[in-house]
Amino acid sequence: MTDLDHGIDQGARVPLRLPTATATFTIGIAGYLGVNLSPYMITALQGALGSDVLTASWIVTGALLATAITGLAIAPLCAGPRRRLVARVGLVLAIVGFGAAALIAVPGVVVAGLLLGGVGAGGAVAASGAAIAAFTNPDRVAGFNGLANRAIVTVILAVVPLIGLAPIDVFGALALFSAISLVVSGWLPKAPVLAPQAGAAVAEAMPVEVPETSAIPAIKARAAASARPTRLATIAGFVLLATFALWAVSEDSLWAMAGVMGAEQAALTPEGLGLALSGATAGGLVGSVLLMVVGNRLGRAVPLVVLLVLGGLLKIAEGFVTDPNLFIVVFIAWNTIYAIAFMYFVSTSAALDVEGRWSGPLLAVYLVGSALTPVIGAALVEVFGFQGFTVVLGIASFVLAVPAAFAAHVSTLHEKAERAAVVGATAGADAEEVLA
Repeated sequence: MTDLDHGIDQGARVPLRLPTATATFTIGIAGYLGVNLSPYMITALQGALGSDVLTASWIVTGALLATAITGLAIAPLCAGPRRRLVARVGLVLAIVGFGAAALIAVPGVVVAGLLLGGVGAGGAVAASGAAIAAFTNPDRVAGFNGLANRAIVTVILAVVPLIGLAPIDVFGALALFSAISLVVSGWLPKAPVLAPQAGAAVAEAMPVEVPETSAIPAIKARAAASARPTRLATIAGFVLLATFALWAVSEDSLWAMAGVMGAEQAALTPEGLGLALSGATAGGLVGSVLLMVVGNRLGRAVPLVVLLVLGGLLKIAEGFVTDPNLFIVVFIAWNTIYAIAFMYFVSTSAALDVEGRWSGPLLAVYLVGSALTPVIGAALVEVFGFQGFTVVLGIASFVLAVPAAFAAHVSTLHEKAERAAVVGATAGADAEEVLA
């Protein structure tokens, strides 16, 4: 019986299967659900605390920042054997925190519960993000992840208002989804073993015992060494995280100001804004399907540059559109490009390190960048006006395309070296078996 039969994770990526996909994507959605439900959370908080919009907004921002900071702090643990433990502890904290906020109508408990739930969500975000790196073909996996995320979140966003926006409904939905995620957490892929003695026992799941001759340990050692991140990959990882945080500020600032800008600049009605937001979600679904079909055929560097430049142009165009229908069209086009670029960032981080060293903190980094964007966006609009605001955001996209391309190119090189090492080690083991 092989190590794989015992369930020991090896030093290579694994194919995407229904159980592992269910756990990875569900836990990731649980961690990010508070972000998507934040408008409903503000309304629920107003009812629970009798507070104004500003106070409720700052409390929700505090919960989101708790998710981001926790995700960043706990991410290194998710690149090791404690990934499932981190996910489970985080989900339990989310259940307890959001559950208390839903069931106990005491202001102090509600606020503390949301902050605790935010901390727990951070563990889920980091664990699921790290797990994405465990799969082969990170580009298609990122597409599947985006498709699952947007499809499920769209349903939840539609259903929750039909039930109601009281604390029991909104915070209860967060607690319930965290509980569902906890049930499937046992399927979350573990971090692979990259020790020399396990580095090459990857692709073969056949119950064949290969004699351990003097050549095999050397082959395995080379494969494990190639799978480990190089200094260049480490630099690319830090560059990617910084670029992603700044890109988050650029993108979410426009999202936050879309309603105000559309109303004042293009006479956009609330119904039109709803159409723009729902159309943007649909555009993200289309983008996810496209990435699943294309996979890594186009590489990552060129698509990211094209997407960031095109996204920048669309952001600038949004500032000069005065027709409400055209405003909606440009907004949907921009958000579709944004969704595809987001998934390319995810696949780049996953390809840089099989253990999830960079994909783990990536989503938390995005939260850090986006949590205060309503304030940042409003400040930029006040200084530059709507047109100047979108020009600044567009230029930011153009500039960030350069470091994004560097990180994407390095991730492709690292992934190729990793794949070549695994193939070479497997071929060497097969040759040694024949000689034996």
